[in-house]
Amino acid sequence: MSSIVNRAKSSSLPNLLAWRALGFRTICSGRLGFAPSDPDSPASAGTKILESFKEEFEVGSRVVSFETGKIARFANGSVVLGMDQTKVLSTVTCAKTDSPKDFLPLTVDYQEKQYAQGLIPNTYMRREGAPKERELLCGRLIDRPIRPLFPSGFYHEVQIMASVLSSDGKQDPDILAANASSAALMLSDVPWGGPIGVIRIGRIYGQFVVNPTMDELSSSDLNLIYACTRDKTMMIDVQSREISEKDLAAALRLAHPEAVKYLDPQIRLAEKAGKQKKEYKLSMLSEKTLEKVTDLAATRIESVFTDPSYGKFERGEALDNIGKDVRRVFEEEGDQESLSILPKAVDTVRKKVVRSRMISDGFRVDGRNLDEVRPIYCESSYLPALHGSALFSRGDTQVLCTVTLGAPGDAQSLDSLVGPPKKRFMLHYSFPPYCTNEVGKRGGLNRREVGHGTLAEKALLAVLPPEEAFPYTVRINSEVMSSDGSTSMASVCGGSMALMDAGIPLRAHVAGVSVGLVTDVDPSSGEIKDYRIVTDILGLEDHLGDMDFKIAGTRNGVTAIQLDIKPAGIPLDIVCESLENAREARLQILDHMERNINSPRSQDGASSPRLATLKYSNDSLRSLIGPMGVLKRKIEEETGARLTIDDGTLTIVAKNHAVMEKAQEKVDLIIGREIIAGNVYKGTVVTIKEYGAFVEFSGGQQGLLHMSELSHEPVSKVSDVLSIGNYITVKCIDTDVRGNIKLSLKALSPKPKRKPESDPEKYPVMKESSTVSIETSSVGETVASMPSKVTPPQKSKLAVPAVVIRTAVDCDEAEKFSPVEKNNNPKRAATPKPDRKPKSTTSKLTASQKEEEALELCAPEEISAECGESLKQDGKLKSASPKNNSTASTVSDSNLVSSPKAKKSTRKEDQYENKAEENATVSTRNLKIGTEMMAKVQEVRPLGLVLDLGGGIRGMYKFEDNEETEFKKGDTLQVKCTSFTTKGVPEMVLVDEEED
Repeated sequence: MSSIVNRAKSSSLPNLLAWRALGFRTICSGRLGFAPSDPDSPASAGTKILESFKEEFEVGSRVVSFETGKIARFANGSVVLGMDQTKVLSTVTCAKTDSPKDFLPLTVDYQEKQYAQGLIPNTYMRREGAPKERELLCGRLIDRPIRPLFPSGFYHEVQIMASVLSSDGKQDPDILAANASSAALMLSDVPWGGPIGVIRIGRIYGQFVVNPTMDELSSSDLNLIYACTRDKTMMIDVQSREISEKDLAAALRLAHPEAVKYLDPQIRLAEKAGKQKKEYKLSMLSEKTLEKVTDLAATRIESVFTDPSYGKFERGEALDNIGKDVRRVFEEEGDQESLSILPKAVDTVRKKVVRSRMISDGFRVDGRNLDEVRPIYCESSYLPALHGSALFSRGDTQVLCTVTLGAPGDAQSLDSLVGPPKKRFMLHYSFPPYCTNEVGKRGGLNRREVGHGTLAEKALLAVLPPEEAFPYTVRINSEVMSSDGSTSMASVCGGSMALMDAGIPLRAHVAGVSVGLVTDVDPSSGEIKDYRIVTDILGLEDHLGDMDFKIAGTRNGVTAIQLDIKPAGIPLDIVCESLENAREARLQILDHMERNINSPRSQDGASSPRLATLKYSNDSLRSLIGPMGVLKRKIEEETGARLTIDDGTLTIVAKNHAVMEKAQEKVDLIIGREIIAGNVYKGTVVTIKEYGAFVEFSGGQQGLLHMSELSHEPVSKVSDVLSIGNYITVKCIDTDVRGNIKLSLKALSPKPKRKPESDPEKYPVMKESSTVSIETSSVGETVASMPSKVTPPQKSKLAVPAVVIRTAVDCDEAEKFSPVEKNNNPKRAATPKPDRKPKSTTSKLTASQKEEEALELCAPEEISAECGESLKQDGKLKSASPKNNSTASTVSDSNLVSSPKAKKSTRKEDQYENKAEENATVSTRNLKIGTEMMAKVQEVRPLGLVLDLGGGIRGMYKFEDNEETEFKKGDTLQVKCTSFTTKGVPEMVLVDEEED
């Protein structure tokens, strides 16, 4: 070592890069150089120069760059691909020793770490764990277009690792990782038939967008990922919202030239920094062995495949027996080399027999035509106890799908760099060993199961209702009962039926089918001479064919696509032609599904799931949660319901009606329930007053059940109907901003049918009365009965405000300090004999004025001209008593007025049916002089009529002198408002009378 240092010190070479201590250093190309060092200066580290290579180009409207040489320099091939601020590193390594395998052991790992977006993982260990579902899917996305381009017989272990270095959240890194992996393979010494280009296409408002951002993708109805070589398609993955086959073909033809833009930069980068391809040993079949196996087994294999009576396992057993016989021949000959590759040789002969028969004769293994779909069996509600279930069979492939509905809080959290944070719809696909009559272990996440489940999930997601209309979290379990090809598409069909069975309002049924391809290729040029498109492929046809093209959609269009191929690419024209074959088969399957269930099933059964969304204040919800969530968890454990709390909203999800009621009762005991007008509630009668009863709900809220709302029939006493402690069901008919709650019992019972007008019981004869009975309740309601003749009444000091008191305690306090003087025994007025007539007009007018004055004393004093100038905007009157501190007041439903003169009328109720609706809108705010309306006779009195104007408004009509009257209670009259009394009572005249 000292000699090296001495030589470095004495060297007169130029100052090249070198280790300062030894006098030389390395650069990235591996060259060594010596540099003189000052013996007096201390040793220090030199500067290392990293030689890097970069290629930039533009795709769509964004600049893309390939870079190599700076990082991961020991890898066989490494590339950093950047777009905006998103960078992805992809590396390739290959095993250096041969392994006795008969397949390509290619492994693709995709990883997203939280440092890429400046976050620390929210896990217990604060580091990333096992691969997430999205990472597995992105790994499959990279694997599918790369695998077919490895040379036949290349069985060396290859590993591709793609890592996201940084992410700005604008671009999905999956496309960048696929292109970076292609470039890394081009730089490595691994033999590979690339490069490939991968592109994403979206469609926003009918316009296709190349490389859309995540924000643009959220408003797009198409998410197309397309991979290709320069002239052939390698992979397609589509999620869409019922896009037509014509539009999809147009998107594919647009995607191809855009994806090709990635190819030339990779080739230029490989020319600058790529390694020379290494000569790897390939496991190839010898022509001698292949010819011998063909002679021994081809005829027997063809006889098995031409017999449609064979089932899947019978056919497999017959083919295994043929393979055993061939092996026995080679063992007798002692040909060990041929025995090592015998399984592959027998499989190659099978493939040739099946493919040649399909192309030449157009017949398939099971005897079907090329475009024929296997027999279908559908059964919805297979498991009635579940929220939804369906059994779907196509041929020997059978899938059981179940649906479970949950609370919004049950949504899956997605810990990914891009995309939504949660997913409320999940489809979990399971492929147990028994479905193929095999023995196996059940492990964790399986890439194949995750991929098939995601494909079916994307197909059904397009027809789900929006979250605002259907807030449930939905989970579908697809259990494969038996497999003979295309189980993922069977999961789409069974999942759609199960969703309908669960009562989920899907826009339409979704069905899926798998389309295969068999080609005849020229060995010298590699060009396709002939091909056949095969619909609804079997598992054997999938294995022996060239393509597995899974297409799912509705009658209106495609919702999901997944294309996997085995050869090194398929022309795009064949892919577009396959879309039409799949559409025809899809329509046949939809016919079977719709015959079984064609609309969402009604969920009125006892086992149907329930969801309730309730609004509370945050303080109330805090009391429900309790310390550390103890109360909330206790309710969930005791009832089995799920409670989700989010900013003033409580969502309860229960698996059936009984669980929902139990959970709501427990919630009501803690915080009560929001009382909304129009809803029905249960409560306990806690106080009975002369004017009604107070009903208390869970949580301490109280509402007033007025006497008039007890029954459709008149009620003399509240205690005749209710008693304290009764647990009753009432309907809330009104609430106000101050918390006053009005309840009704009669609103829950049907209104009795009206009797004919000729029924004497409905219109009893009105007897003359000589008294004015006034009843004043503590809520300000005034009820009066009209006497035949009235003496001048005494001055009344009644000043009772029309106030609605919220609770019984408030009512008691109001009664204690109220200055109201109750007159339970008013004086009787002198009553003349019926046949005695007044002596003069003056006396009549005096009696009429006195009667009017007496009646006006019965009305609330706060009524003013134009029926309520002092009304508030909410249509309620202010209190007339200055001593009452309450500000909430209402207009009494009994505003009685005096009766004017009578007139003969022969109008019938059916003459005014067209104007009946107009009366319902009359109120004290819109009743003005000149207003015409329909009114009913409330009471018939000697001096006039009491009219019901609707909306709780009463009016008076005075009789004229010396005329006979023939009015009856219940008659309908057309009247017009001419004036108001000093107390605001409307005076009416008949419209006919005024016209005369």
